[in-house]
Amino acid sequence: MRILFRLSAVVLALVALSACTIRNPVKTNSPDIEVAQARYVHSGPTRLTMYTMVSNRTGQGAHTSLLINASERVAFDPAGSFRTGGVVAKNDVVYGMTPAVTDYYTRYHARETFHVVVQSIDVSPEVAEMALRKAKTLGPVLEGKCAYSTAELLRSLPGFEDAPRTYFPVKLSEYFGEKGATYERLYEYDSDDNKKILSDFDPEYEQTTRVTN
Repeated sequence: MRILFRLSAVVLALVALSACTIRNPVKTNSPDIEVAQARYVHSGPTRLTMYTMVSNRTGQGAHTSLLINASERVAFDPAGSFRTGGVVAKNDVVYGMTPAVTDYYTRYHARETFHVVVQSIDVSPEVAEMALRKAKTLGPVLEGKCAYSTAELLRSLPGFEDAPRTYFPVKLSEYFGEKGATYERLYEYDSDDNKKILSDFDPEYEQTTRVTN
């Protein structure tokens, strides 16, 4: 019986880890001066936008992240792999999320094997600012804990204290939907090698959108 229990525990641990399989090969910590220079203030409403990457074959979640529009717009990308030259990131927070960078970020995760569920909830400026501050304290996040750490962030916010303690991105997405989030899916059918999206990232183009959008 004890051996069976141990095997069950191992299986459950492996399943939990497999629920967040986007790998971040290099933990990027940009210099503070680059973080400050990348600061982008978006004119839209204060908002939380959850991204859930879902397998087109199995329907299982592969990654969870959260776009936060507060006094600046950033992406909390726990254990994420959206890192390349021109991307400013520190402790799993990606800075300078202009419309162009946000578009790159979204398309980077959508490909022939995965689609992206995008869900948004407008929140008060105070709640958005709390989310921004919390995101900056949570990284770097270990592989396999993207959904768990995003849920931890949500649980620290008024109105989201009941967020589930889960390692599974789809379960967290379902919770966000129950909170009234808008819902859309992005499908693209590029090669499964999404490194090309990163290689195409143009920080010069991104700079042109910083003031006009």
